[in-house]
Amino acid sequence: MQQSLVSKAVRFAMLALPMSTLGVTATAMAQQEVAKVERIEVTGSRIQRQDMETASPVTVIDAAAIRVEGFTSVDQLLQAQTSMAGAAVGSTTNNGADGVAQVDLRGMGAQRTLVLLNGRRMVNSGSGADSAVDLNAIPVAMIARVEILKDGASAVYGSDAIAGVINIITKKDFDGVQLDLNASSTDKGDGETGELSALYGFSTNSGNYTVGATYADRKGVIQSDRDWTEPGSSSFIPTGSLGGKVQNADGEWVARSSGYDFTKDSWYQTPSKRYSLFANATQELDNDLVLSADALYTKRKSDQQLAPQPGDIMLDVCGAPGASLQNCITLTPAMLAGGLAADDTGRINYRRRTNDVGPRIYAQDTDTLRLSAALAGNLDVHTGINWELSYTYGKNEADTSVANSINAVQMENSVYANQAAWFSGAPLSSAIVNDIGYLEQADGGNSQSIIAGVLNGDLFDLDAGAVGFAIGAEYRRDAGFYNPDPVIVAGEGTAAQQDPTKGSYSVVSFYQEVSVPFSDKLTGEFALRFDDYSTFGKASTWKVGLTYELSDEVMLRTVAATGFRAPNVSELYGGNTGSYDYLTDPWGNEQDPQILVNYTSDANIKPEESESFTAGLVLSPVQIDGLSLTVDYWRFKVSNAITRLDAQAGLDNCFAGDQASCDTFNITLAGDLTNFTNPLTNVGNQDTSGVDINVAYRFDALGLSWKINNDTTWLLKFKQDGIDYTNTIDGNFGGYAELRNNFSLQAGQGDWTVTYFNRYIGKTDFLADGSRIDAVLYHNIAASYFITDGLSVSLGVKNLTDEEPSYVANGSDGGTVPEVFDTIGRQIYGGVSYKF
Repeated sequence: MQQSLVSKAVRFAMLALPMSTLGVTATAMAQQEVAKVERIEVTGSRIQRQDMETASPVTVIDAAAIRVEGFTSVDQLLQAQTSMAGAAVGSTTNNGADGVAQVDLRGMGAQRTLVLLNGRRMVNSGSGADSAVDLNAIPVAMIARVEILKDGASAVYGSDAIAGVINIITKKDFDGVQLDLNASSTDKGDGETGELSALYGFSTNSGNYTVGATYADRKGVIQSDRDWTEPGSSSFIPTGSLGGKVQNADGEWVARSSGYDFTKDSWYQTPSKRYSLFANATQELDNDLVLSADALYTKRKSDQQLAPQPGDIMLDVCGAPGASLQNCITLTPAMLAGGLAADDTGRINYRRRTNDVGPRIYAQDTDTLRLSAALAGNLDVHTGINWELSYTYGKNEADTSVANSINAVQMENSVYANQAAWFSGAPLSSAIVNDIGYLEQADGGNSQSIIAGVLNGDLFDLDAGAVGFAIGAEYRRDAGFYNPDPVIVAGEGTAAQQDPTKGSYSVVSFYQEVSVPFSDKLTGEFALRFDDYSTFGKASTWKVGLTYELSDEVMLRTVAATGFRAPNVSELYGGNTGSYDYLTDPWGNEQDPQILVNYTSDANIKPEESESFTAGLVLSPVQIDGLSLTVDYWRFKVSNAITRLDAQAGLDNCFAGDQASCDTFNITLAGDLTNFTNPLTNVGNQDTSGVDINVAYRFDALGLSWKINNDTTWLLKFKQDGIDYTNTIDGNFGGYAELRNNFSLQAGQGDWTVTYFNRYIGKTDFLADGSRIDAVLYHNIAASYFITDGLSVSLGVKNLTDEEPSYVANGSDGGTVPEVFDTIGRQIYGGVSYKF
């Protein structure tokens, strides 16, 4: 049957891939016009088919596109897509991420985006008992392409695929040797990155074997090295303060009038080293059996740096009612003259930035291993039934540490024993430093085992074609653990107290899919899945999709589906964890914007439930050869969401007199935040919708080959737990701009190409007060040249005009949100690739 113009348009869009990060829809790809075409599996379905046309929108990014834009990590290339929002952690997250890099599709949370490697699950990874995949474990050098399914897919893949699926396809069927060297640096001479990779593959009469290795090194960027960074002003100062007062040159105790600039100690880009080995193998056996396997191992050594630990202790005052008689401080006449006095409990607050000990250096040494093997064959039934049995194993282990941590108990005892030394404002002695400082150490890990089997093929023929099907079963077990340092478990550190985490669960699943060609123009896709968890019990999900070729130029598509997300190990079995969140105290009792909140988990928590709907069209006008347009409306609704409530809203409501809010967060009407708690609950909800638009145009003019690509995401709504985040930004939740746009223009001839990109993030409103946050437009340029058939070079500049990030009042770092805006500045990158 001859291809429609729509199908041809998709084939064209596939050819246009190397021009940008390329939001090219899967419906913009099609098979070669030959009589016999190999069946393939498309992300979002387990039915093997002869083309890439499905009802679900899929964006494809190939290796050439990744290279031309100079991406050295998977999270960078994914977070640049317009369909991303929120604040996924990555290389620019200095506080609290432990070097992990994640993806946040639609801003719905990294835990609601499923990550696959070659169509199979990837183990969660990080520092232990993690809720999502650490994308650092997957080296860019091994990637053939990345497929982003922007549709709910729980009926096909099970839990976590609420917002969509990221399917990373690795290089295979490779022959020869390929060496790649890529490097970059900012124009300020810092933030250097380097990546060296080698790929080797060979084929036999019955198979192919491909192996590779990668080493990647990323240097840091200090916040204060950027002139737009406003100096920090923390109330914790190196000389210490007692009751909010300090000693002046005359020995008088006066109100503290200066703060500590923590930006001199903190990173905008965190250092990291990664070592990876990977392999793919395909071997045909006797009796038409095919054995395939892939392996991946990555070691990551990363670190983050924060200002020296702030010590915050309450000291008993000798002679005050309720004070200890054994351990107490004596208020000198000068202190009394300065107005220092004990509070109602007989204590006084002492704060000190422990610069004498040194900056906090967070370090991670993680190992991630993933092995997968499958045996596939064919049954001589009807037109042939394909079968496959597979086993996938993943394991992640991590050793983490925090150098120059402070033991709060030792610090308190030292103050009592050395009052003059601590209150003088002079540097502390080495004996005191050694007494209070220690190396905080923790370990953790994750593991995953999956056994799966699937049958797919054609059930029977209709007038319009064969009815395709897939049916399968799966057993999966996930486990995780995290053991904090004993000092932290005991609550004796100045860092927040944390309990150990350990647990596991298993699930048995059955699923089926059917693709029905009702006519030459109308095709239906139906999926049903049943899961039985060892924790909460049973869940079932479904999917219905339709594609309709209105004409040779227009195809309509729509999908309706349900989904769910099972609670993970940390949500079920996580110990109480303290977190210093950026919040505003409406009572004005807290001196710093970071307020300690106690996070709790719940072993009886239930799964999240979701509904998704997409509807769109693919247009290929016959009047304009080489042009394709896709428009897709999407909406996702999540109920019973596993979430922590809005702590700021809880503070504000309690301050306004809402006793229920005070009780929920365990705070008092008077503003006592000592036991401030934010529990995990199933009362959360999300409702988000928007429109994705992609335009791709390929043509020849002026003796050159041109490629134009434009991706637009228009966010119509994002509401969570009753709060409207549409077109807002916040240091805790990230950015939800109404408009995000990526544009690229490429011109080339023969051996060379030149590409211009821009990335636009529209104006937003600051969540707290509605003040306007400026839009930003980033410009990138790149060029590549093939010196010979096997040797090529590339050169590019990111953020060509050195745009500064927009200011956000409660920004997570440096007065902005590094997960949204570029905090590094102009970068120059280049690479050399040699294949022989």
